[in-house]
Amino acid sequence: MIYVYLANGFEETEAIAPIDLLRRSEKKVITVGVGDNIITSSHGVNIVTDTIAQEAPLTDELEMIVLPGGMPGTLNLEASPYVQAAIDYCVANNIYIGAICAAPSILGHKGLLNGKKAVCYQGFETQLDGAEILDAPVAEDGIFITARGAGAAIDFGLKLVEKAVSAAESGRQRKAIMYD
Repeated sequence: MIYVYLANGFEETEAIAPIDLLRRSEKKVITVGVGDNIITSSHGVNIVTDTIAQEAPLTDELEMIVLPGGMPGTLNLEASPYVQAAIDYCVANNIYIGAICAAPSILGHKGLLNGKKAVCYQGFETQLDGAEILDAPVAEDGIFITARGAGAAIDFGLKLVEKAVSAAESGRQRKAIMYD
């Protein structure tokens, strides 16, 4: 089971592309609303989530969490005690955490990217405390998968599929969506 946390002000592409690719790969993806089950994106698109954060249990079924960026979505994710608890749970249990755009800053503020390879939206590099910033659309280091922004959303989604399923499945999805 994979949780994709959505908070008001999230970037649509950074959430929907990974959700789509993971579901195409037959992963159980649950959208989790922070604060409500109707979340408004940074560009005014309303999304009805599958559940709300306070009702999303942190159990051994959890394989991955995904944190889309966008503003003020990233700030709203970071302010949520439920998102913070999910991050802590993942770290304690060696579970993948995907964060894109500004959302890697949440991990940086917690000191989790210290000494790790990471990427983020331009201008947020200083918030990835101690990270080795790469010049790439997506970076992976241990349980952390980070990506630059909306333009990297498909690459990010394919990397999440690779980790949640397999490299072969990621390749199949790349071909299925004609992503060259």
